Amino acid sequence: MCGIFGAVVETGKVAPMIHQALERLEYRGYDSVGVATIGVSSLEIKKDRGTIKQVDSKLKLDDMDGSVGLGHTRWATHGMPSMENAHPLLSCKNDVAVVHNGIIENFLELRRELEARGHIFRSRTDTEVIPHLIEEYMHEGEDFAESVRLAAKRLDGSFAFAAISSAKPGAMVCVKKESPLVIGLGDSSNFCASDVSAFLPLTRRAMFLEEEDLAVIEPSKISIINFRTGQAVQRDVQKITWSAEGAAKGGYNHFMLKEIHEQPLAIRNVLRIQSIYYDLIASKLDNAKKIFLIACGTSYHSCLAASYLFTRLARLNSQPVIASEFIEQYGQDIDEDTVVLAVSQSGETMDSLEAVRFAKSKGSYVIGVTNVMGSTLTRLSEVYIGQNSGPEVGVAATKTFTAQVSVLTRLALALAEKRRALPADELKELKEDLLRIPEAIEKTLLTESRIRELARKYKDKQSFCFLARGVNVTTALEARLKLLELSYLPSLAYPAGESKHGFIAVVEQGYPVVFIAPKDETHHKIVGNIMEMKARKASAIGVIEEGDEKLKGILDDSIEMPVGSNLLTPLNYIIPMQLFAYWVAVEKGLDPDKPRNLAKSVTVE
Repeated sequence: MCGIFGAVVETGKVAPMIHQALERLEYRGYDSVGVATIGVSSLEIKKDRGTIKQVDSKLKLDDMDGSVGLGHTRWATHGMPSMENAHPLLSCKNDVAVVHNGIIENFLELRRELEARGHIFRSRTDTEVIPHLIEEYMHEGEDFAESVRLAAKRLDGSFAFAAISSAKPGAMVCVKKESPLVIGLGDSSNFCASDVSAFLPLTRRAMFLEEEDLAVIEPSKISIINFRTGQAVQRDVQKITWSAEGAAKGGYNHFMLKEIHEQPLAIRNVLRIQSIYYDLIASKLDNAKKIFLIACGTSYHSCLAASYLFTRLARLNSQPVIASEFIEQYGQDIDEDTVVLAVSQSGETMDSLEAVRFAKSKGSYVIGVTNVMGSTLTRLSEVYIGQNSGPEVGVAATKTFTAQVSVLTRLALALAEKRRALPADELKELKEDLLRIPEAIEKTLLTESRIRELARKYKDKQSFCFLARGVNVTTALEARLKLLELSYLPSLAYPAGESKHGFIAVVEQGYPVVFIAPKDETHHKIVGNIMEMKARKASAIGVIEEGDEKLKGILDDSIEMPVGSNLLTPLNYIIPMQLFAYWVAVEKGLDPDKPRNLAKSVTVE
C-alpha cells in the first residue's frame, strides 16, 4: 500500500500542494518519497529514500516549478527502499512519469519484452514497466491518453496509477483497477489521490473511480472512460463530510476496523507474488534436514498454521518455535543442515532477530517473511518474501495474520507440488480454493452486524475460552490473543481435546466458550466437546460452516461461514473473531487502535 497524489491547476505551483498532500498520506507508506512536475516543457523529478521530512530537508520539494505534478509515498513491495526504486518512475526519454499503488503480476514478462525492444530499466520495481509501455505506444504514434489506456490493458494485477508527460503538459491521466483512487474537484484545479484525506483542505467535492476507469484530468475538465472498452462513463460527484482523520481511516471509526476490511485486497496482493519466489524457497526447505519456524505473537500463530499445512499438504516436518525460546530449547541442535524460516511483520522484532543471528552463526540457512522491505530481517536472510499487506496502523495485527498465513499456504502448496505429495487434481483444487478466499472473506464481512450483537451480549463476561481442533487451533490461539489485547479480558485457548485437562474446572453457568468448528474431519469430536461444556451450563458460541444444522441446534449462538477447503479455514474463520474482539473493545469504551502497554514492533527484550 502506497500513497499517490496528483494535481492539475490553472495557475501557480503544484509542488507545495503535493508536498502537503503526501504528508497526509504518509500513513500509507514512509520508506521513500518523490515528486514530479512539468515545468516549461520538461519533467522535473525529486525523490529519495526516507520520510517526507527527511527527503524534503535534503531536496527542497516545494521549490519545483510547474502547474501539473504528482507525488508518491512508498511502502516497498518490489525492490528495496532506495532512490532508484522510489516513485515517480520514468520512461527512457524522461518524458513520462508514473506513480503507482498496487502490484503488477506480469511485470517480469513485460519487462523482458520491453528490454528486448531497447528499453533501459533503472529500478527493480514492478511499476517501471508502466512508463516504458506508455512510451512505447507514444513512439508508435498514439497520443498520451491513448498510450496510457493501451498500457493499462496490458497490465495484470491490482493498480491505481497516475501519469504525466511533457508531451501533454496541461493534463494528468489516472487509472484504477482494484486499488483505491479518488478524484477531487476544485476551482480551476483538479486532483487524484489514494484517499480523500490527501485533498480535503483543497476541496470536499469528490468523484470515486470505479473498476477499470481511466480519467483524463485537466484544470477545468475531467473525462472518464473504461480503459478496456474505450467507452465514456459518468461518475457522480459526492460531498465529503468526514474529518481529515476520518478520511485517512476511510470513513471507519478506527484504523483496525479499516484494516480488517482491507484483508480481501491484502490477500489478493499476496496471491499475485510471482511463483518463482515460492519455488526457490520450497527448494531450500525440501533439501533441509531440520526446519524451524520462528516468530513471536501473531506471527508465531502464522508459523503454527504453516506447520500443520507443511505436514498435511507436503509431508514435510517442521518445528514452530516462539523466538524467545529458540536458542535455549534448540541451540545445541542448529547446524549447516538447518533451515530457519523467520516471520516478522516489522522485520525488527528483537527476539526473532536474535534467534536468526544465532542460527546464522551456526551456518544455518535463513528465510525471511516480512512486511517491510529493507528491514533487518531482509538483510539477515539469504532469501525473503514480502507479505504485501501494506502498513498496519492498528497495533493489534489483523491483515498481518491473514497475509502471513496466505504466504505460508502458497509455500506449502509449492512444497506439495515439488514433493509430489498430493494428487494433481487435489493440488489444483486447493490452489483454486485459495484464490477464492478473498471473495469468501468479503462475504464473511457482511456478518459484522451479527458479530456486534454478540459483542454487546458478552462484553461484560470476565473471561473467555476459545477451543478448536486441527489446523484451527491456530485460529483459536489468534482469536484469544486479539480479545486479550483489545479488551484486557483474561482469555484462554486450547486444543479442544485438552479442555478436560485443567480448563474444565473453571467452567460454570454462563461462561462463554467459543468453538472454531468447520465441518472437517474433526467435526464429530468437536460435537462432543460442545456437549461437555453445555453439560456444565457454559454459553457455547460457534464459528461454523454455513448450513451446519447439527451444531446450530446445540450452540447458544453461532456465526455461519462460507463453505470452502477445510485446510484453508483459518484464513476466513479468524475474521469474525477479529471483529468480535474489535467490537467488544468498542462496547467497553476502549480504543482498539491503541491497546495499553502494547507496541506495533517489539524491539526490546
